[in-house]
Amino acid sequence: MKIARRKFLKGFTLTSAYLLAGGYQSLSATEVFGKQKKVVLRIAVGSDSHYGQPDTEFDQYIREFVAHINTFHKKLPIQACVLNGDLIHDQPDLMAQLKPQVEKLLVPYYVTQGNHDRVSAQHWQQIWNVPLNYEKIFGNNVLIMMSTSNEKGEYLSPDLEWLGNKLRQHQKKNVFLFLHIGQQKWTTNSIDNPAYADLLPKHSNVKAVFHGHDHDQDGEKMLGNTPHLYDSHIGGSWGTPYKGFRIVEVLKDNSVQTYMMNPVSEINRAEY
Repeated sequence: MKIARRKFLKGFTLTSAYLLAGGYQSLSATEVFGKQKKVVLRIAVGSDSHYGQPDTEFDQYIREFVAHINTFHKKLPIQACVLNGDLIHDQPDLMAQLKPQVEKLLVPYYVTQGNHDRVSAQHWQQIWNVPLNYEKIFGNNVLIMMSTSNEKGEYLSPDLEWLGNKLRQHQKKNVFLFLHIGQQKWTTNSIDNPAYADLLPKHSNVKAVFHGHDHDQDGEKMLGNTPHLYDSHIGGSWGTPYKGFRIVEVLKDNSVQTYMMNPVSEINRAEY
């Protein structure tokens, strides 16, 4: 099934009016309701908080991220927020310190392991109460969260056998896949994974894949007809000039629209 895509749409959309004309206060209640009626699922994606990284304002970064998500949610409700890897910066004891900050989110949240989340699978389960690879189902939409690293911080393939089984299990649903590290050599920090490139095109119901890791990336790369979307960074010492997050909206007609928040204005809108 070929996916039609329109990159970086121009024009004055309701969302643009809402975000650009006075931040979080400009849409009327009627306009907000009208926009919500078209959306069956809205999620936020943020990555690379690097909590605990020396010489950064990591406490401030995570507080600001949580505040921006909560403010957005009060106007346009979010059903889930995915923190897509590098939650902490190397030291395992930071994970327990970060969790109380994350729990201030007003929406359900899910986490993936990145290369700086250097904790064991047991430690991960103990802190977050989920395994390294797991799924969450929202009606006809499935979020699949997977690890692309380990306790040593190595750059790894996700467990493709596990992923293949899940994709076959959910072949009649929309699948959204969250992998911290990119699996094609599109960027300096991604890896080349031919087995992944062979598996994914066999499953046209994968609506999008989301990567963190590359803090300077906030656009898309295409593997066949499947968009692979980056979301900048919410912390850390390098990357895009802004610290932002991605919004993803599944509409009633089964199309997907997505845009970055930088973090209070919409940029880089795309539809699939």
